[in-house]
Formats: sequence, C-alpha cells, structure tokens
Amino acid sequence: MILFNKFKVDLVVIIKPFIYILLGFIIYKIIVKAMNNAEKRSKIEKQHNKKRVKTINRLIQNIIKYVIVIFVLIGILANFGIEVKSILAGIGITAALIGLALQDIAKDFLAGISIILEDQFEIGDTVEINDFVGEVVSFGLRTTRIKNYKGATKIIANHTITEVINYNLCNCVAVVEVSVSYDEDLDKVEKVINNMSKTIKEKIPKARSDIKILGVTELEESGVIYRIALEVAAAEHFEAERILRKEIKKAFDKEQIKIPYKQIEVHNGTK
Repeated sequence: MILFNKFKVDLVVIIKPFIYILLGFIIYKIIVKAMNNAEKRSKIEKQHNKKRVKTINRLIQNIIKYVIVIFVLIGILANFGIEVKSILAGIGITAALIGLALQDIAKDFLAGISIILEDQFEIGDTVEINDFVGEVVSFGLRTTRIKNYKGATKIIANHTITEVINYNLCNCVAVVEVSVSYDEDLDKVEKVINNMSKTIKEKIPKARSDIKILGVTELEESGVIYRIALEVAAAEHFEAERILRKEIKKAFDKEQIKIPYKQIEVHNGTK
C-alpha cells in the first residue's frame, strides 16, 4: 500500500509539468484568440490606425507569451521541490549580470518600445531602413523583418534602427525622367504630356493629382531630359513610375515623338 502511494505521488510529480505546459499553451491561445477577435471587431476606419492596432496587438502577444513561459517554468521548478523564493530573490542580481552581458538585447527591447511609442512604422508599412526598402512583415521587441519586392526578407535588430523613411505617412510623388530628341517641338511634347492627365487616372487609380512637368533638367548629348511628377497614394510611387513610363512611351509613339538612344558610328578605314 505504501509502495502504491509512493508510486502515485511520483506519477503526480511527473504528470504535473505536462499539465502546466498544457495549461500555459491553452491560456496563451485563448488570450491570443480573444485579442484577434477584438481587433477584427474594432470599428476603426483609418487604415493607419488599423495597422497600429495590429502592430501593438502582436507586440502584446509576444510579451504575454514570455510571461506565461516564465510562470510555467516557476511552477515546474516548484513541483520538483526546488526553492523558488530563493531563485526569485537571486533574479535581481542575475538580471544585473545578464544585463551587462546582453546589452545589445536590452537595447533592442528599449528601441522596440520607443518605435511603438513614437509611431515610427507599423506592420504593412513600406519603409526604408539601413538602405533596405520593403514592407514591414513582422515587428517584435528585438527585431524587425522587412520584405522587399524581390521577396528577400531582412531581419534588423531594433537598436540599429537610427533613421527610418516611412512611405505610408503621407502621399508620395512618382518622378519620371524622359528624353526627347533635339529635333522635336518642345511645346508639342509638353502638350502631349499634359493631355495624358485626362486618362492617366484610369491607368493609375491611386493618383492624387494631375501630371506635372517640372521642366527640363538636363541637355544631354543625345536629347532633352524632362522631369515629370505625379502625386499618388502612400507607397504607390514605384508602381506609378512604371506605369507612367509605359504610358509616356505609348503617347510619344502615337504622336511620332522620338525618344533618342545612344548610337555608335563605325567608320571603315579603307578607301
């Protein structure tokens, strides 16, 4: 009987850690589901605010995950008879030593909190950080992940983020330079470009203004360089520039306006 009771106690001690882990997992999933449902039900109209809520939501979920893991570990240690109070008492000293050893990680955490509080960027924003341009696909207290148009994902430590260019905070300007031959009538060229404003919004629905001719920027050997601008919705300037070049080429072809290209003259030395 004593042996059976001892076996029963040992079995409970072995099973309890798995119960703690299971309970921690279930609690985490319930909290995450509740937060995601609250996010979906939130009546926020502005896209900027929606992305901010999503970013903060993911950040809080990460913090909750770490807190649950700590409590589960404490429960497991206590289950095996380890004095948890002495461990907790020593955490202060240990934390100080770890803090000195892991200064960069501490900086990452502080930088992550600063990014949130200052609203520098959010998940879904198109940003330029450390000369890398892409969409923010993940943001945590330690790192930020940015994915560019080629599909490459760059993982950046938060404490290294010193300057951010956020293309989502306001409208962007698509800028295109186009060359025309010296033989062309420049008044005609400008008229053709201005007439494109009537149809360009069909091709670029997110255009926020008419096409603007900023003027002649260069007089090159092969032709005259015009700079053209179009205000578009946030982060839409790259696509707008590609469409603009295509539409300008089609309009010039229709009006028989020549776009010069470099030519090489080969002279035969024989007489």
